[in-house]
Amino acid sequence: MKAFLTDISLCNGCYACQIACKDEHVANDWSPIAKPQPDTGQFWLRLTEHIRGTIPKVKMHYVPRMCGHCREAACMNVCADKAIYRRDDGLVIVDAEKCTGCKLCVDACQYGAIFFNEDLNLAQKCTGCAHLLDGEEWKVPRCVDVCPTEAIQFAEESELAAGIAKAEVLSPELGYQPRAYYHNLPKKFVGGTVYDPVEEEVVIGATCTLSGKGVKATTTTDDFGDFYFEGLGEGVYALEIKAAKFKAKAMDGISTVESVNLGDIPLAK
Repeated sequence: MKAFLTDISLCNGCYACQIACKDEHVANDWSPIAKPQPDTGQFWLRLTEHIRGTIPKVKMHYVPRMCGHCREAACMNVCADKAIYRRDDGLVIVDAEKCTGCKLCVDACQYGAIFFNEDLNLAQKCTGCAHLLDGEEWKVPRCVDVCPTEAIQFAEESELAAGIAKAEVLSPELGYQPRAYYHNLPKKFVGGTVYDPVEEEVVIGATCTLSGKGVKATTTTDDFGDFYFEGLGEGVYALEIKAAKFKAKAMDGISTVESVNLGDIPLAK
């Protein structure tokens, strides 16, 4: 079965994948695989921007989101007219000839991957560029072909098995088991800057220990007095900072509902 595997750490937000998808499907009729995509309002692959933290400790990442062609596809389950089917290669397709425009699949897809074309009275979504794959020239969808950093891969799941074993899917709690996998999906972080308020200098090499939610991690402040704890789950954490010639500093109740910039943290002597 075909699958997507995207490494978020390689995505630079160039939007080439999103543009290529529009170029391939807008004003092009690839029946029976897909009718033309509208100029506006639909992104069968859309690049979403995510900002974590607050100034000056802000981190940005991008997530290419396409239909996951789920194993337990909710769209297929609710389609009374059986207009949504799975190909032998695993790609889930909306049959434009059978779709009656009931919109049940649009509501059922919790990933927001299905759009409705009012002019055609038709549900539409990513097809994995199945019309290209059925020819001899193309082995991957347009989004994969144009990615300059090769952040998006597309192949048989068996070929991507090693990478998939270390990957995640979006919203796994939904239980749909999508075949769109991701590496390096950013988690929450806690960061700050440690400084000496008397000398008005940053403190380099201070030992910072974060604990909570089964986590105990230690790092040291860099040449700018900064520290980061990455890859955190949502929870409440405690931080202890120690440095030579300074009193230890303790901070409790650090919530990671969102990534946290603790700002400038003074140490007393």
